[in-house]
Amino acid sequence: MAMAALAARRTRRRAGVVPLAGVRVRSAEDWWWDRLAPSGSGCHLLQSDSMLLVLPGSGPARARTKRRVARQAQRQPLPGHHAAASKPKATPRPEPAPAPEEVPDAGWGDRIPLEILVQIFGLLVAADGPMPFLGRAARVCRRWQEAASQPALWHTVTLSPPLASRPAKGGVKVEKKLLASLEWLMPNRFSQLQRLTLIHWKSQVHPVLKLVGESCPRLAFLKLSDCHGVTTDALVMLAKACRQLHSLDLQHSMVESTAVVSFLEEAGPRMRKLWLTYSSQTTAILSALLSGCCPQLQVLEPLSCLQHGPHPQVLRLLNLTWLPKPSGRGVALGPGFPSLEELCLASSTCNFVSNEVLGRLLHGSPNLRLLDLRGCARITPAGLHNLPCQELEQLHLGLYGMSDRLTLAKEGSPLLTQKWYHTLRELDLSGQGFSEKDLEQALAAFSGTSGGSHPALCSLNLRGTRVTPSTVSSVVSSCPGLLYLNLESCRCLPRGLKRAYRGLEEVQWCLEQLLTTPPSLY
Repeated sequence: MAMAALAARRTRRRAGVVPLAGVRVRSAEDWWWDRLAPSGSGCHLLQSDSMLLVLPGSGPARARTKRRVARQAQRQPLPGHHAAASKPKATPRPEPAPAPEEVPDAGWGDRIPLEILVQIFGLLVAADGPMPFLGRAARVCRRWQEAASQPALWHTVTLSPPLASRPAKGGVKVEKKLLASLEWLMPNRFSQLQRLTLIHWKSQVHPVLKLVGESCPRLAFLKLSDCHGVTTDALVMLAKACRQLHSLDLQHSMVESTAVVSFLEEAGPRMRKLWLTYSSQTTAILSALLSGCCPQLQVLEPLSCLQHGPHPQVLRLLNLTWLPKPSGRGVALGPGFPSLEELCLASSTCNFVSNEVLGRLLHGSPNLRLLDLRGCARITPAGLHNLPCQELEQLHLGLYGMSDRLTLAKEGSPLLTQKWYHTLRELDLSGQGFSEKDLEQALAAFSGTSGGSHPALCSLNLRGTRVTPSTVSSVVSSCPGLLYLNLESCRCLPRGLKRAYRGLEEVQWCLEQLLTTPPSLY
């Protein structure tokens, strides 16, 4: 009996507990779904690979009825030891009709309105650019492909052949293959393009620019970097087709000056920014600018240039090889640069900037504050004295790296100080060949200020000049605000004083040494 009872208990343990009739068995998954979105709460659940979303509104019902019916059909009641054989068999219930096939849920990505999806994509494009994000997003689903295809998202594009470093034949094939893709992309994606950059295009620049002119009327900025074969016809056609184009960057590209001049003649009235690469042909472009073809130009940068306002305020042409052609008689001067405040023509080598060139540049610039002509050995004090600016604050005329035989002895430095002594804050005459008497007369202008006011001079560079101790003593005594004084290589000064002085204390110490040192030690 004991062995029979033990065997019966083992049989019941293996078979499990038989559910009572009419009691619904719920799985753990059903329990969690009912807890997160109870029936009648107005919410439904959407499940994806890595997240579970609770969304408002009535959603599609879960396909659980069919699976539950299938499990109940497979489950057979096990005969228990307590089942009475005399009980009549229950009449089997009819099987419920199978639930209709439900369309699988496409996911939450398809439930986002197209307008909101485009705005989300726009934020990502603004941060990282349209590529490669838009290309990858278009492969997710149809809704994302529709959003990624909106032309408003393709407003900034950079195009560069992927095999630009390969041999010439391979590069041509790659450019032609990319050009074939652009023939479809330009009208279908780039219709609202505003900024375009072309890099390393060697042979197909003209066809690309032709497509841009035909399909991108809103283009405002064009940059050509390391591009060859840019023709006059391509730039002129682009200027006529893209009426909103106001910025052109041609740095590090091979473009003829005639092409740039023709482009400026067509698009000049609306041009605001222009970047060029230093070359011997830059003079022709600058001559066109001086004629007044770009009245709204704000940025002109052959090498370094920053401007603000409706006209250029700062023009820096560093190390520019200026080879001006002689202008004919009776040629009318253009409007020039009426808002110019800073002009830099500094060069580390000898250049050909003359008084005539400087006059043509500054004839209409009465508000000039800074003039940097370091290395311009052909500029004379008489040419500077004829400039229309009356309140120049910084004047740099230093000659650096030039031998003595190229530095000619000059006279006329008093013309500079007598005109601008009341406004000059920085004066650089290093390397100039003015005589001792000429320098004495020039620096004496700072001692004769009227009304008891002190000069504004705070920086004076006399390196390598023939300035005398008495002249230095006079100018230091007359300028109490002098904070920088360079006396290096001044042959007329005592050996221990030939150095640069920075700060008020060092400058005053130099003055004391000059006043206490007997003339016999000079």
